[in-house]
Amino acid sequence: MLESKAPEAVTALDELSEESSDPFRVLISTILSHRTRDANTTRASRQLFSVYATPQSLAEANPEEIERLIKPVGFYRVKSRKIREVAAVLLDRFGGRVPERMEDLLSLPSVGRKTANCVLVYGFGQPAIPVDTHVHRIMNRLGFVSTKKPEETESQLTNMLDRRYWLELNDLLVRFGQEICKPIGPRCPECDLLKHCPYGRARISGTDGSATR
Repeated sequence: MLESKAPEAVTALDELSEESSDPFRVLISTILSHRTRDANTTRASRQLFSVYATPQSLAEANPEEIERLIKPVGFYRVKSRKIREVAAVLLDRFGGRVPERMEDLLSLPSVGRKTANCVLVYGFGQPAIPVDTHVHRIMNRLGFVSTKKPEETESQLTNMLDRRYWLELNDLLVRFGQEICKPIGPRCPECDLLKHCPYGRARISGTDGSATR
């Protein structure tokens, strides 16, 4: 099932990591991506790193200048303070380097499991499963898991999936969620995985009450 043809959409982290797999850029870009469209994340990240490309320069930056550079993202004023704080902590506790251990990443301000796993995957190339809303939604719709929270989905997926799938899973499912298995108005009739998907079959048959949406 996981080998179904991936859509052609390009995620922000995938695009940015192709330009630079610097863990610092991955970390800050992931924080900027929260509740923000990929195109805006990409634009804001590029603008920010064109001026502040290191933890030291970002920690010493004028907050108003950071706000101006990252304005395309949602909650840019709050994120301006947060990413500056993250940069300062990296300097103070980790010698200006992004740590590679999950427990150290989780000790950083504004870093939860999804962000930490994104850093491990896109910044360090370590097998991990970042579970965002797309991964959580799609895995539940397909019946791979039956969970309420992304953390529960991550736990179940790491137990059931071979590690060789972990590195590519987030990117594959985010693309799939953007193009096919959308939160609203999923394109079930066009989906290659329809025969494997209880949610899609029920939706098309109308047994879930949403066949016309």
